[in-house]
Amino acid sequence: PKGQLTVASNMMFSSSVPSYYRDVHEAIRCRTDERVQLQVFQRLLLRTDLSEAALNQIVKHVDSVDGFLSKLSFYKALALIALAQQGKTPSPKLLENCILELPKPHLGEPKDLSSLRMQPVQENVLTLSLTLDKILARDTVQVELIPEKKGLFLKHVEYQVTSQHYKISVYRRYTDFDVFHEVLLQRFAYRVVPALPPKRMLKVLTNVSEREFIEGRRRALCRFLNLVARHPFFSEDELVKTFLTFSGSDVQIKLRDSYKRTRDEFMTNRIATQSKEYLPSDIQAQFSTSREMIRNIHNSFQKLRDRAEKMAERSKENATDLLMFGRELSTLGSDSSSLPSMASSQSTWGTLRQALKSLSVEFAVLSDKAAQQGRREEDDVVEKLNLFLDLLQSYRDLCERHEKGVLHEHQRALHKYGVMKRQMMSATVQPKEQASVEQLESRIIQQENAIQTMELRNYFSLFCLHQETQLIFAYLPITSHILGSFVNSQVQGHREMGEVWNELQPKLSCLFAENNGLKSI
Repeated sequence: PKGQLTVASNMMFSSSVPSYYRDVHEAIRCRTDERVQLQVFQRLLLRTDLSEAALNQIVKHVDSVDGFLSKLSFYKALALIALAQQGKTPSPKLLENCILELPKPHLGEPKDLSSLRMQPVQENVLTLSLTLDKILARDTVQVELIPEKKGLFLKHVEYQVTSQHYKISVYRRYTDFDVFHEVLLQRFAYRVVPALPPKRMLKVLTNVSEREFIEGRRRALCRFLNLVARHPFFSEDELVKTFLTFSGSDVQIKLRDSYKRTRDEFMTNRIATQSKEYLPSDIQAQFSTSREMIRNIHNSFQKLRDRAEKMAERSKENATDLLMFGRELSTLGSDSSSLPSMASSQSTWGTLRQALKSLSVEFAVLSDKAAQQGRREEDDVVEKLNLFLDLLQSYRDLCERHEKGVLHEHQRALHKYGVMKRQMMSATVQPKEQASVEQLESRIIQQENAIQTMELRNYFSLFCLHQETQLIFAYLPITSHILGSFVNSQVQGHREMGEVWNELQPKLSCLFAENNGLKSI
């Protein structure tokens, strides 16, 4: 089978590799890891002057994964090239005869081979190939309220969290969300981590009932989890998976014990220390421009959300008004008292009363249709606007963390370093104890190391900001989803209510006699 070699051969390639092999590998390997791009390897094969049949044999016996050769696979390929150049048919079995000494292929000077390396385009690592559909397809999380649990001293709200991706439901309390958010923000401080809704109802919200507050918080927690579960950089992280799937007795202990002491993304990302190499030279200008644009988008979407909320509220109010209108007609028609003697004998009020009483049914249906319209506007339009607004706000929070956090700390460290250097200059001019001078030198070295780390963190923060900005723009087509939901809700609502109004009109004939109510008063 392709690439299958003996254990002895594998051991040989992992230990006694000629320096030429190592030099060639170093010349053409990826900049960010030890692998060799398959396209680079194919270019290398073209320099061997081997026949097409020999090249096909080599390719046949070399393993590649996702378009890359591992270092070991590449070393085996070099040996097969050397054997083919000796006129032999390259095969894994033939390599077993080279245990003592690997043959040297004729490829020229290693330094001349670096031109074959396809340097990853800087944007390849920095640029996200994301579409909104791909983002939304990652997961859909439902958060449902379950009945309150009441004990002797405890009363709390619990939620059923269901992940479509993991196909599992777990139960969570708000405090579980709080710990999860804390650990998530600690590990991914350079990413957009949405904020949690408040735990308790603020005193200023006196016009909001407790039931409305709890429902609003449930919706916000649902939006929070969907944004987290769809994030391209931490949606598949074990931390997120644990929160969405762990069904043990106390998820908070699990989160704290397993993740709170782990290193943040800067310490675990393999290219974190190389971020500066991938950033465009005008990154600060790009960041400022994008930040201002996203701030304007945020402001506009807030206004759209406020208007959509008012329309949903008006639909609910309309439902109440229609219901009360129908009830008043019913009350009017239910009056069974006899007509007074002064009323004309020709009065049709008795007949009209019976007709009015029956109309309350249609108005109840109209009220129900208006209430459904309000729920559609709230669920399909307002919620989608709120989801995007949560993301936009978390981006603005990230920008604040960058400027007030890592950037500010870097500037403070530089200032402290300058003070130390001035102290050192003063110490060289004015005689001081050797021990204090040595201690100051040690502190300066420590501060230099700290500054270097902070600089790297600052560049990584900018790197992540660049990617998170792309995430915001990848979400922007949600505008079409929102508009589609808005138009559909209006079309459906007006159609359904129009049908009821049309059914109601013929029933009014007895109220308007011959002119059917069309003659103006």
